[in-house]
Amino acid sequence: MNEATLDIAVMAGDGIGPEVVEAALRVLETVERRLGGFRLSFTHLEAGAEAYRRTGVAMSEEVFARAASADAILFGAMGLPEVRLPDGREIAPQLDLRERLGLFAGVRPIRLLPGVPSALADPRARGIDLVILREQTEGLFAGRGRGPVSADRAEDRLVVTRAASERLFDVAFALARERKGRGGKGRVDLVDKANVLGSMAFFRAVFLERAKLHPDIEAGCRYVDASALDLVRRPWDFDVLVTENLMGDILSDLGAALVGGMGFAPTADLGRDKGLFQPAHGSAPDIAGKGVANPTAMILSAAMMLDWLGKTRGIEACREAARLVEAAVERVFAEGRIRPVELGGTSGTRAIAEAIAAAVDELGGAAVS
Repeated sequence: MNEATLDIAVMAGDGIGPEVVEAALRVLETVERRLGGFRLSFTHLEAGAEAYRRTGVAMSEEVFARAASADAILFGAMGLPEVRLPDGREIAPQLDLRERLGLFAGVRPIRLLPGVPSALADPRARGIDLVILREQTEGLFAGRGRGPVSADRAEDRLVVTRAASERLFDVAFALARERKGRGGKGRVDLVDKANVLGSMAFFRAVFLERAKLHPDIEAGCRYVDASALDLVRRPWDFDVLVTENLMGDILSDLGAALVGGMGFAPTADLGRDKGLFQPAHGSAPDIAGKGVANPTAMILSAAMMLDWLGKTRGIEACREAARLVEAAVERVFAEGRIRPVELGGTSGTRAIAEAIAAAVDELGGAAVS
């Protein structure tokens, strides 16, 4: 049987990016060997703050074109606090990639893994399993580098369009439907500030229109401040939260804090036919090179990549590989084989990767559902 070869652009980036990417590649190579049915071909591309510091360009057009032509992009972390553009902003090629490739849907699962402690003492926290879906091409980020700035005044603009909102909401309802098929709640809640901002009132109106096309899924609307409160007070009640760019950026970090920290927060940035997969955390230069970064979010992001490739390319082996990686991650934490440094343990980046790769081998002989 011919195995499909998938072209993966690897952009490791800055700080701990290369370390967590190396860990994810270790697991990907193991699951590819263990299952078969597909091949992953990795092309390593240079971009980020270090590239900017050395060349004056954070991401060359050649690098962008190569990444854009790949089947998927595996992304570590980019940016360093001390490396900034002339206007004071940090280097952020990931935002450029979202805009230029139309990666409008930021899918951010918030799920508490077995064996990982929550910041919440309530035993119901074990049931935290939700997704924050963030619009990534508009919102307040649309003003990035475009607003007028003077010595006395600075402005950024918030942009919401019907077309971008409709495509985002359709993804939200499809995601809730898929989760419902696996025992989820089948509910989408819009998070906005429609009581204050006209752009958010428009956002809500489009959402309610779109909800009528998905009568099998419950729909509700919530203000962002109340949502932040309830994410801490009762996060187990939520299913899919869909929101504007900046609000989603903030709430997803809050959600990560509930399930162990940023080292447990994977992300998929999806467009119509493009996908970029990265951990939600930043480059963490304070721990770079020390071998203590938790690569779990990066490994789970790689699993999301496999699942997306399986869906979009029609390769069931990729989806099986995604389930296997997720099951391996759950096993090592549930059994207490590893405890990341960020949780007070001693398991470093390489040890976590090796433990998960070993669990992939152990589970690979059995069907994973």
